[in-house]
Amino acid sequence: MSNLDKKIEQAKRLLRLAEDEAASHGQPVEISYSGGKDSDIILHLAREAGINHRAIYKMTTIDPAGTIQHCREAGAEILKPKRSFFELIQTSGFPTRWARFCCDRLKEYKVLEVAVQGIRRSESHDRERRYSEPTICRIYGSKKNHVSVYLPILEWTEDDVKQYIEANTIRCHSLYYRGGQFDPTQRLGCLCCPLLSQKRLRNEFKQYPGMVAAYIRNGLIWWEQTKGTSRAKFGTIYDLFYHNLFCSSYADYQLKTSGFFGKADCKQLLENYFNIQLR
Repeated sequence: MSNLDKKIEQAKRLLRLAEDEAASHGQPVEISYSGGKDSDIILHLAREAGINHRAIYKMTTIDPAGTIQHCREAGAEILKPKRSFFELIQTSGFPTRWARFCCDRLKEYKVLEVAVQGIRRSESHDRERRYSEPTICRIYGSKKNHVSVYLPILEWTEDDVKQYIEANTIRCHSLYYRGGQFDPTQRLGCLCCPLLSQKRLRNEFKQYPGMVAAYIRNGLIWWEQTKGTSRAKFGTIYDLFYHNLFCSSYADYQLKTSGFFGKADCKQLLENYFNIQLR
């Protein structure tokens, strides 16, 4: 038996344990389906293990093209949020890596008592540090609102993922294919996700300049009604957006936008950089 075969059997045993716990609540297991390659694998494993489950995709309203279709083809339920991503900006301002309220409201909420997620430790140093056990208790808002989460492919490598997908002829999201070849290194996430590094976020905004306009258009609605510290520190919504994308700190922002000839026009800087006309 190969190392991957052993991991597959371990994953199925964990899935059956998840089913037992879910059954004690009179529920199926939630397969937390993201549309990505890892969630394709856990869904396939759940079916192979024969467990009672519901595959659930939580729409964010800034989902990459083709994602909803792929989720439907995979048989996942589509849960729509009460408020869209841009409606959240209208009342809360721009989300950032340090204020990730969009994830809290659009993705990280409880549906069923027991869930399975496709988290792998090899994906990043942060995940390797944070996840050491294949079962965790995830709390959403309060201790009473918790979910038992099982991580059946936690120890799988990128090569394990590629082998399993190819061996089982799993058709993944179209974004994983380059020239007809499957590329497991590709990332599938929200368009222009604020959790990206500034460099990667700027690159995505360049690829989708309409998202810059949408951020600013909805941000202006929030800006007109806010009385918080952002308004006190920044002159316009364009200044704030420029700061979030190009500056490492408020001091860095001041250094980059102030000079001998006065303060820089951040609206013009954004228009030039993204080749777009803003309001």
